[in-house]
Amino acid sequence: MTQAAKTRILTPMLLRPSTLVPLSVALFCAVACSAVRAQADESIHNLAAKLREKAIAYEHAEGVARDTAQAVTLYCKSARLGDMQAQYNLGWMYAHGRGVARDDAAAAFFFHAAAEQGLAVAARMLQVVGGTTDVVPECMRTPAPAPNTAAQPGVDYQAIAPRKIVELVSKIAPKYQIEPQLALAIIAAESNFNPQALSPKNAQGLMQLIPETSERFNVKNPYDPAQNIRGGLSYLRWLLAYFEGDVALVAAAYNAGEGKVERYRGVPPYLETRAYVQRILKAVGAAVHPFDRSVTQPSPALERIRQALPK
Repeated sequence: MTQAAKTRILTPMLLRPSTLVPLSVALFCAVACSAVRAQADESIHNLAAKLREKAIAYEHAEGVARDTAQAVTLYCKSARLGDMQAQYNLGWMYAHGRGVARDDAAAAFFFHAAAEQGLAVAARMLQVVGGTTDVVPECMRTPAPAPNTAAQPGVDYQAIAPRKIVELVSKIAPKYQIEPQLALAIIAAESNFNPQALSPKNAQGLMQLIPETSERFNVKNPYDPAQNIRGGLSYLRWLLAYFEGDVALVAAAYNAGEGKVERYRGVPPYLETRAYVQRILKAVGAAVHPFDRSVTQPSPALERIRQALPK
C-alpha cells in the first residue's frame, strides 16, 4: 500500500464463529498488538522531537551558546527519523545559507520530504528552490544494517494474535517461501489483525490490499482472510525478490511504495514509515530474509541504494 493510505479506520469485525476467535480473545489481541505498536511509534516520535528541540536551541541560542554546526547535526538526526519540522528547518537553513553554505538541491530534498508528510509551507518553499531533486544529502543516508546474526523475534504472536489468523499464516506462508513471523508482523502493523479493516484510501483486509494489488494477485474478496493473506504474501514475495531480501526496504516499500524507496535510496524519511520499519525489524528479529530470484529482477535502484549507504 502507499504512503497516503495510512490512517486506519477499522470497521467492526463481523462475528462469524466459524472463522473468528471469541470476542474476548479478539479484544485481548487487539489491545496487546496496539500496545506493542504504540510503544515503538512513541519511542521514535519522542526521540525525533527531542533531537529537533535540541537543534532549535543550538540554532537560536536558547539556553546554550549558538552552534549552527551542532544544530545541523541534530536536525539531520531528527530529519532522518522522519520529523517533518526538522526537515523543514534544515531546508530553510540551506535555502538561505543560514549557518551553512547555500545549497538549493539540499533544501529541495528536505522541503520535499516535509511536503510529502503534509507540511503545506514546505510545499510552497519547494517551488521557491526549484522543485524536486534526486540528491540525497550525506546525513540522510540510511546507516548500513548490522550483519545478519541469529536473533530472537521481538514479538510472540502466538501469545497475542488471534489463533485462527496465526494458523492460517503458518499454513500459507511457507508456500510463498515467507517466514510466518514476517507475515504476522506486517498484518499486525497494517490492520491489527482485523479482517474487516478499511482505510480511507480503500486499502482492505488483514494485509491492507489496495484494489490494484488485489487485482494484480487475483484476490477476489479482500475481506476473506485466506484470500487476503495469499495476496499479501504474493506481494511480499515479490518485494523480497525486488529488494533482495532486505527486510527494512521491503517493509518500507509495503508501507510507502517501492517507488519512494527507490527515490530516497533507502527507507523514506517519513516519521510513520521509519516507525513502521522499526516495528517490523524488531518483530522479525532479522535484517535479511531469504528470497526467490526467479520471482522478479532486482530493483534497478538497488545498487544506487547500496552506494548511498554511509561509508
